[in-house]
Amino acid sequence: MVQDPVCLMKFSPREAKATTEYQGNLYYFCSSPCRDTFIATPDLYLHKVTSMRLTIGVMGSAGNEATDMVMEKSRNLGKNIATRGFILITGACPGLPYECASGARQTGGISIGISPALSLDEHIHKYRSPADVYDAIIYTGSGLMGREVTNIRSSDMVIILGGRSGTLGEFAIAYDEGKLIGVLQGSGGITAQIPDIVASFQKDSGARIVYSEDPVELINKMAKLYTEHHYQRPSCFCDAMPAL
Repeated sequence: MVQDPVCLMKFSPREAKATTEYQGNLYYFCSSPCRDTFIATPDLYLHKVTSMRLTIGVMGSAGNEATDMVMEKSRNLGKNIATRGFILITGACPGLPYECASGARQTGGISIGISPALSLDEHIHKYRSPADVYDAIIYTGSGLMGREVTNIRSSDMVIILGGRSGTLGEFAIAYDEGKLIGVLQGSGGITAQIPDIVASFQKDSGARIVYSEDPVELINKMAKLYTEHHYQRPSCFCDAMPAL
């Protein structure tokens, strides 16, 4: 159960009539008037209920082929995720996800790495992956392909950043499972091909896709879409919600 911070009504998340995001936390409401009251003076209600931070998973190339401009863009994405108060999730790999996690770390954000390894030793020595920018690493022991499912299902929203075949696999999982997906344009890799890839699917999974070249704009668009619509069906495993 969740609780409306204004009227203190308790209900299932799927029964919420509205939500909003504040400092990275998601709040549920029994009605739009309660949400509007909260938005007007949030500090009056924050202490009345508990809330969960939204997670943004960033999926991208683990290679070192990215330009300095794209690496800087990746760090800025991490910084902005942290500034908004969201929790960053990556595959705990080198490359663009590492740059993103570094940006989040520099800004004081929370960063979680989902490792393909069984242990820190295997993470470092077998998978040649970093461990210095994460608040926690989850060791799945699932290998590179297996941990992709954990990456996606642990993320409320997913951002595609550059990427090659592995990132395409993560995108396909996110799309098939109805996630809200952001594409950071201008970051190279598969990002330029995603519109054509989606058109070729000829399948409506419930996924929603947002595009932008600017990390701040992309995150703002995704947060707005999630709290206004996508919270009702955050994955294909949720029952369809009735229209409000």
